[in-house]
Amino acid sequence: MPQLVLIRHGQSQWNLENRFTGWWDVDLTEKGTTEAIDAGKALKAAGMEFDLCFTSYQTRAIKTLNLALEAMDRLWLPVTKNWQLNERHYGGLTGLDKQQTRDRHGDEQVHIWRRSFDTPPPAMDAGSAFDLSGDPRYAGVKVPLAESLKNTIERVLPYWNSAIAPELKAGKRVLISAHGNSLRALVKHLSGISDDDITGLEIPTGQPIIYNLDENLNEVERYYLKDRS
Repeated sequence: MPQLVLIRHGQSQWNLENRFTGWWDVDLTEKGTTEAIDAGKALKAAGMEFDLCFTSYQTRAIKTLNLALEAMDRLWLPVTKNWQLNERHYGGLTGLDKQQTRDRHGDEQVHIWRRSFDTPPPAMDAGSAFDLSGDPRYAGVKVPLAESLKNTIERVLPYWNSAIAPELKAGKRVLISAHGNSLRALVKHLSGISDDDITGLEIPTGQPIIYNLDENLNEVERYYLKDRS
């Protein structure tokens, strides 16, 4: 039975500061570091083994993976990084305090930007301090100006189908460290969750999600490791 584990990165500095983060690269907090280490310890205690790992191009996900693997004594496992596992791009909201944004635009509008399936936030302005189009990580990549969850799914799933799914079908045990919305994309696909319901799915930081899949990579069982400890 193919085995897949998903981990949302540990708490980041902008999670703590309640700011829209998206593609902007921020580090883990002390709590986030502890969450990542604890995730690795829990996976080790559960006797879970992996053959390869995937993560995004963003520091908070990469560090979470590395810290978890170190706690498992598995830093030697092969890791593939890809921008298509990045967080959803929050466009012109990047860097803004979420409560201040609610005060300025109203709760309903901010809720639409955050939780609508197919309505993106305002596009990032040209010349923004948070523009990553010149970042060497994204050379050759058309960096989005803003993304809805639907847009995020449209870039995550092709990577899943081309790079990750074949490894699972070949019997490999896979660990993915990524972000709230890129993981929502995978959970939606694997668990058959509707467009309306997926926007309300909360994925906590640093908590491994265990998937047991059938040979066609359909969900047989999905649970948080903490619920079985």
